Amino acid sequence: MSGLFITFEGVDGVGKTTQVERLCGYVEGLGREVVVTREPGGTPLGAQLRRLLLEGDDVSPYAEALLFAADRAEHVAKVIRPALMRGAVVISDRYIDSSLAYQSGGRELTAEEVENLSMWATNDLLPARTYLLDMDPLAARQRLKHDADRMESTGVTFALRTRQAFLDLAKRDPGRFRVVDAAQSVEDIWAQIKQDSAQLLGPA
Repeated sequence: MSGLFITFEGVDGVGKTTQVERLCGYVEGLGREVVVTREPGGTPLGAQLRRLLLEGDDVSPYAEALLFAADRAEHVAKVIRPALMRGAVVISDRYIDSSLAYQSGGRELTAEEVENLSMWATNDLLPARTYLLDMDPLAARQRLKHDADRMESTGVTFALRTRQAFLDLAKRDPGRFRVVDAAQSVEDIWAQIKQDSAQLLGPA
């Protein structure tokens, strides 16, 4: 595959969407094709699963993990791999690391269970770069401008476990992750992402 796959991760409210939009505009300015997507919900099937996962009644941890994996399998098959094959830059708001952080960190399934399921669903596709926007989950939730969904309305302990799980993932794979302090201004965050992504993208 000749394209470039970049993901953004972090607890809810850290500003991923804003930085995804910044990076999209920057890459387009270089004359590259950009595909911006998200999980869950990056395909028609994913949109249905997103409603079940974020707006529906509570589901068991194992069922939740399987639904996220189903969304991801469809997402990779229908959106991500085809775009990478034609040389596009794919930017996704959440991917495998969210499952590892939320299901194994927050929900307390084992990391091995969630990772094996996710890697099977994607045929081992990992991004070239993952930007982890990190900050105190309580402060991040104050930024939310919409009613909390099922995942966002979980308790403080869940949110703290999830944040720590993200940081543990970044420590385990420093070559892929870049951890950015999301308590900074939007411009300061973007400056760090732009500098790093410019090296990934190479000359215009």
